[in-house]
Amino acid sequence: MITGFILMQINETASGISGSEGEITLPIIDLVLKGGWIMAIIGILSLIAFYIFFERYLVITKAGKQDKNFMNNIRNYILDGKLESAKALCVTNNSPMGRMIDKGLSRIGKPLNDINAAIENVGKLEVSRLEKNIAGLATIAGAAPMLGFLGTVIGMIRAFYDMSMAGNNINIELLSRGIYQAMITTVGGLIVGIIAYIFYNILVARVQKVVYQLEITASEFMDVLHEPAK
Repeated sequence: MITGFILMQINETASGISGSEGEITLPIIDLVLKGGWIMAIIGILSLIAFYIFFERYLVITKAGKQDKNFMNNIRNYILDGKLESAKALCVTNNSPMGRMIDKGLSRIGKPLNDINAAIENVGKLEVSRLEKNIAGLATIAGAAPMLGFLGTVIGMIRAFYDMSMAGNNINIELLSRGIYQAMITTVGGLIVGIIAYIFYNILVARVQKVVYQLEITASEFMDVLHEPAK
């Protein structure tokens, strides 16, 4: 997917080459196939990277949505002694913040330090759920370029082997297979690695934003518990 898109530029360049005997074209699929089995692995990694990014992006975006009146309603319910209504609101909210506050509500009556510890533990679990599979993007960002360089080495070995076997009959066509593999896998690996790295940093930044929101919510909840009841 991503590799084919990237190699489009190479394809356009190859398609634009013309001579006296007619135009020379090189389809994208041919370029990918010339990269050998390593290009198949790089292609799979690109699909995995896209899946992780979009799946996590949607989950994190949903988790980061805030109801501006949520904490105000929780505060009013607590001060009015309506804990069951507050818990029902948390369940309806169905978000990391709602589940975190719900845990705190279930501990009301115990020492404040225990309540705070319970909230923090739930917050950590929620963040851990949000970070699921994100490390995979970091792995792809590092592995894809290395696979590309591996393809480069294999391609050059192949080219030199063909040269050694050809003796005095060396020609460009003979060497092209190894050179194609060397260049195409390098480009594919680097591009997939760069995109995976960008995806990773985007998701990490969004998770940090949710963490900040959770910390603010926890602080507001503890402040409410310090307020005198009506």
